[in-house]
Amino acid sequence: MWKKCVEFHGHECGGLAIGYQAALYARELLNIEKSQDEDIVCITENDACGVDAIQVMLGCSLGKGNLLIKMRGKQAFSIFNRKSGKSVRLVLREMPELSREERMEKLMHGDYHELFDVKETVDVLPVKAKIFNSVYCENCGEKTSENFIRLQGGKKLCLDCFEGYSRFLD
Repeated sequence: MWKKCVEFHGHECGGLAIGYQAALYARELLNIEKSQDEDIVCITENDACGVDAIQVMLGCSLGKGNLLIKMRGKQAFSIFNRKSGKSVRLVLREMPELSREERMEKLMHGDYHELFDVKETVDVLPVKAKIFNSVYCENCGEKTSENFIRLQGGKKLCLDCFEGYSRFLD
């Protein structure tokens, strides 16, 4: 499976190994294999290399709707098994200062039980992916999924054409 991950990703790296090890651990903890539909869901908290291994190993993808990105900049993955109702959040543990080679060796061949903290998921299992009708933006004319259309000035506008308004401070 590692070779398939490398082939999909394009090269070997520590980031890919993180996702690979997380997927192996999730498979063990949740007694799962590769998702054929949306029975396995992953919410990743990063958009780094490891996500490619999650796709290969667990069968989660953006297109199927069972891979969601919650950008937090963390090496953390919440994996859900729709069939059993079980879930787990795997968070990469802090590693000691190592050379690049030593770090790669630990990530590739280390015991995943020692690489990750196992936590309860904080996110709720997302609903299954929905198919929405397409609507033409009345400004640019491009087709847009209706759940991304906003009304403004009596026109249906895509998010790129919509001029947001908020009185809230960041």
